[in-house]
Amino acid sequence: MITAIRDTTLAWSDSDSGPTVVWAHPLTSSGLSPDATRHFDWEPVVAGGHRLVRYDARGHGRSGGKPNPEDFAFDNLARDLLALLDVLSPDAPVAGIGASLGTATLLHAAVLAPERFDRLVLAIPPTAWEGRVPQRALYESMADLVEDDGVSALEALLRDAPAPPARLGLPGALPPVEVDESLLPALLRGVGASDLPPRDRVAALRLPVLLLPWEEDPVHPVTTAVELASLIPGAELEVARTPGDVRDWSHRAAAFLAA
Repeated sequence: MITAIRDTTLAWSDSDSGPTVVWAHPLTSSGLSPDATRHFDWEPVVAGGHRLVRYDARGHGRSGGKPNPEDFAFDNLARDLLALLDVLSPDAPVAGIGASLGTATLLHAAVLAPERFDRLVLAIPPTAWEGRVPQRALYESMADLVEDDGVSALEALLRDAPAPPARLGLPGALPPVEVDESLLPALLRGVGASDLPPRDRVAALRLPVLLLPWEEDPVHPVTTAVELASLIPGAELEVARTPGDVRDWSHRAAAFLAA
């Protein structure tokens, strides 16, 4: 399905019936492409009786977008998601599963409209707050690289970057870039200029949260997840150290959502 949302269009699909769970994918990935979803397999969530909604964030996959960096700020992507939820589940709160960009999107959405969510699974939270500052220069340099040498140069850079031990050997561990080259520099700059919600807004959340970071990833440091766990009352934290730990995330999420 493709639905007009705010000033763009969002592509999405869903499984059968049941309580709604929305999957918010990582940066430059896709919620719908088979090549982009092998790494995060949420089928146990569906098997547990949930309706799983997968969608492509603005500028990703089959969703629309314009080359405006501010369009890709975390809080704007969160407003896209909330508008989509008004279509998909207007009368009931939903659960959310996010990874990286998806985790940032869900956190902003939950801060903006906490009544729209009943629980969250937040995988590999990105750098945040003071730790976000050096990351902005990295995203700017990546945007410059795409403008100078094309998306293939960025894919090569990502392919050659050291992988966290927990990601080594996983199927689909490095999915293709699912963003049109004409949008990618603006997307990278918009994300690079973004941050997680302020700490006091995060600390005001009152819902069950499961945090799933992995070790030795400077782009998704465990320290972010640890601080989020300390801020959100009752949050659960489980750190992945091996590929087996990551493969278990889908079953862990399904159990958490069924609780």
